[in-house]
Amino acid sequence: MHIAFGLVALIAVTVGLAALARRVGMAEPLILTVAGIGASYLPFLPEVDINPEMVLLGLLPPLVYTAAISSSLVEFKPKKLSIGLLSVGLVLFTTFAVAGVVHAMLHIPFAAAVAIGAIVSPPDAVAATAIARKVGMPRRVVTLLEGEALFNDATALVALRTAVAAMAGAFSVWQAGGDFLWSAVGGTAIGVVAAGVLALLRRRIVDPVLDTSLSLIAPFAAYLPAEAAHASGVIAVVVCGLILGQGAPKWQTAASRIAERTNWRTIQFILENAVFLLMGLQVRRILEDAWSSGLDHTTLLLTCAAVLVTVVVARPIWVYPATYFAWWVESRPRGKPAPPWTSPTVVSWAGMRGVVTLAGALLLPSGTPELATLKLLALVVVGGTLLLQGVSLPLLVRLLRLRGPSRAEDALQQANLLQQATAAGLVALEEHVVAETPPEVVAALRDRVERRAHAAWEQLGRAESVRITPSGEYRRLRLAMLAAEREVVLRVRDSGTLDHEVLDHVMGVLDIEESTIDRVAEADDLPPDPLRGPTIGACEHLREAPHIPVPDLPEVCAECVAEGLTWVHLRMCLSCGHVGCCDSSVGNHASGHFTGTGHPVMRSVEPGEKWRWCYIDELLG
Repeated sequence: MHIAFGLVALIAVTVGLAALARRVGMAEPLILTVAGIGASYLPFLPEVDINPEMVLLGLLPPLVYTAAISSSLVEFKPKKLSIGLLSVGLVLFTTFAVAGVVHAMLHIPFAAAVAIGAIVSPPDAVAATAIARKVGMPRRVVTLLEGEALFNDATALVALRTAVAAMAGAFSVWQAGGDFLWSAVGGTAIGVVAAGVLALLRRRIVDPVLDTSLSLIAPFAAYLPAEAAHASGVIAVVVCGLILGQGAPKWQTAASRIAERTNWRTIQFILENAVFLLMGLQVRRILEDAWSSGLDHTTLLLTCAAVLVTVVVARPIWVYPATYFAWWVESRPRGKPAPPWTSPTVVSWAGMRGVVTLAGALLLPSGTPELATLKLLALVVVGGTLLLQGVSLPLLVRLLRLRGPSRAEDALQQANLLQQATAAGLVALEEHVVAETPPEVVAALRDRVERRAHAAWEQLGRAESVRITPSGEYRRLRLAMLAAEREVVLRVRDSGTLDHEVLDHVMGVLDIEESTIDRVAEADDLPPDPLRGPTIGACEHLREAPHIPVPDLPEVCAECVAEGLTWVHLRMCLSCGHVGCCDSSVGNHASGHFTGTGHPVMRSVEPGEKWRWCYIDELLG
């Protein structure tokens, strides 16, 4: 009973502190760790003993898997050298830098020093990405940090395993190299096989409940066989997750993907935050053990400070040359400019440690020299990097004037992509219509997909004279209707006149419709620079269209004024400067102007927007 009560209390406190962190605008790992440290000194709380196997087998695989399935192989490919230099090269560089400091100051065997170096070397995926999302780093930096965090745990754990074997006297350079190679190759192969088997099963499963249940065992289906074969379980989980995430649109139904995404987001939230709370709860016991270990207190404190400084300083020493070396090899031949110095600066400072460092310290054998001190070193590195780098990272991002992804730019890209998808859907509609198809069905389908595309465009540069867009008004009114419909269903349920299965089905229909109503968030963080679309070199109309035409009536749609209509947004023809209203408007005069004149390119004349659209090729530029 006390174990069950403890788990409930842990989850409840975790959820409450995470909600508090979001309300006050602080990173969740920081608040949870600090709260755990404070709670460890409360006299009425029992001592929390974390089993390292529980962390490595119960927490690490699902945490790595949920990060992998939400990552993009496409984004990682252009940065594979940069990610490899960080996740392998930097981990080994930090391992031996820390080992040299610890060996010199504590005079312990070098193998034990390498073990603690491997333990403190990998930055934590949870801490880095959580703070990165909070402060709004540029996507290229976040992608690099996520790629590093996916693979660096494997490097550190292999190095730790090798160091522990060396402490036991079973070590050779050739064996260490062979173990490292097998960990990478074997883990990759097992991850591919696990993903292949799971993908084969998913192709035959259409029930979202069964498919989600299968996904819950996916990380363990990759991790356990790899560890049993003495390969890297982390690499196996990463490879399996990347493959399944990339192939999900082909192998799963839409309902299964939605259910899996929701469940794994919940699991990720609970595990991520609970880990940091548990880490804080270990502080008191580790401090007391190290303080009473018999080591001179001055030496203990100096060693803690030296290791923390080494971990922090080693990262920029490696990151700066590695960044520009990777650019020279990967990007320079393709004509891409060198990355600005601000990018490696932020990457250098985003080195917070976390769950793997704590679990690794608990994995050290009981006979390890100065064991209590080594555990304290790991704790100091975790707490020091979280507090030092985690607290100051947002300030550094602001000082460097780095901007995260603009919601307005994202909305522009989403609108463009939805427009292309809508065009393809309408072509498919025409191809599949048969003589027996009712015309009203075709009209309803066409209206549905066009309304979805219009809703995305409406979020860009709202006209001051119009406060409510058609799609926004549709959502408002439909939600009010659904609320009224649900009230009727609830009254019938409470009356007891219908079977529960009938009522549950009807309620599910209403819930599904409400969840599918397009809720496009308004961009309230518009960037100071004008919104532009991507440069489309394949469209001759966009290349040849002028960039600065002169509008005939810059603030009104003349056709709407003549017909007594209102508009949502204004567009301008780049051939003649005629201003007309957008497709979301009642009159749809901009598209009508193209139909009547054949002028191919228009652009937005809304404040802060300079993107253009080709009607013929349906491309943004």
